[in-house]
Amino acid sequence: MRKYLARIPAKLPRSTEELIRWYERYISPLSLIVGFTLDNIILRRVDQLRSNALLFFYFVVASLCILAFHMIKSGRLRGKVFLAIVPYIPVAIQFAFGGLFSGYLVLYLHSAAYATSWVFVAILAGLLVGNERFRRLYENFAFQGSMLFLALMSFWIFFLPVLTGKIGTIEFLISEAIAVGITFVFIRAFALLAPDVFRVSKWRLRQSIASIFLIFNVLYFTNAIPPLPLALKEAGVYHSVKKIGDVYQVKAEPLLWYQKYLNYNTTYHLAPGERVYVFTAIFAPTNLSTTIIHNWEHYDETTGKWVVINSVAFVISGGRGEGYRGYTILDNTLPGKWRVNVQTGNKLIGRVAFTIEKVAQPVQTNTEDH
Repeated sequence: MRKYLARIPAKLPRSTEELIRWYERYISPLSLIVGFTLDNIILRRVDQLRSNALLFFYFVVASLCILAFHMIKSGRLRGKVFLAIVPYIPVAIQFAFGGLFSGYLVLYLHSAAYATSWVFVAILAGLLVGNERFRRLYENFAFQGSMLFLALMSFWIFFLPVLTGKIGTIEFLISEAIAVGITFVFIRAFALLAPDVFRVSKWRLRQSIASIFLIFNVLYFTNAIPPLPLALKEAGVYHSVKKIGDVYQVKAEPLLWYQKYLNYNTTYHLAPGERVYVFTAIFAPTNLSTTIIHNWEHYDETTGKWVVINSVAFVISGGRGEGYRGYTILDNTLPGKWRVNVQTGNKLIGRVAFTIEKVAQPVQTNTEDH
């Protein structure tokens, strides 16, 4: 009981800000969990109006609060009301960027092929978790401007393909140009409204933006950024795939409950005369069409390398919430380790990995509808 009483503050907080500061270590993790959960519910598809409206709202809050904070601090906005709200503006900025990074993490998690994209997803996760400890940094314009540019880059590289219906390197470069242009306009407006703050921060801000720009290009051209807005909704290796009406009927070997979610390193028992089918369902936004490639690779135990055995391409059209369905087939397969890389261009969307074991008789399979 004494230990419990010792934790109770000896005096009441003098303000809401002081109360928040006292319990910040409890509020921050709770707000992180609640915010991420809400974003996971709301941000289901990148082409939905409510998803992009929410992200746009966060951008507006962050931009206006950055301008207001420094105009009040520099004396360009005066009055009791402004002086009363200025301590809370960094919290609002932190909230807006936390919402953006949480939203991006949700969207990119839905898209990410972890074999190559885990670096970018880990960076987003780090920004989201670290955001809860950035409160003091959100009073610095160089940091604020850098976070705004990073958020704009993360947004436009998936939002432009939604608008244009195309995805590729050209769209990525145009997205970068748009993000740079918006950031430039914002910084010029800030320089006019708070010139003293801008003069102090401009060199550090330019260096930070240049570094972020370089990192994004390195991540993109090394395939570390997942090809959002495309997302692999379903994937698996099967003994048979047939289209009956609007349903794809597949025959699958029984799997343990966790194997159904992994789609990785399953065992495929191949009987004489059987073929190997890989089925995928890929989400693409409405009006987006692109070419999908199934690259079948076999692991050569002698050389220790993956060898491309076959490559099959087909065109998909977006709009279906459960994803555009398709499959490819391979005959005369060798035993051993196999993987099918699901790609658009050289960007990896996902992967199905399995091991083929040859058997004398067909094994038991279950029929599933997709």
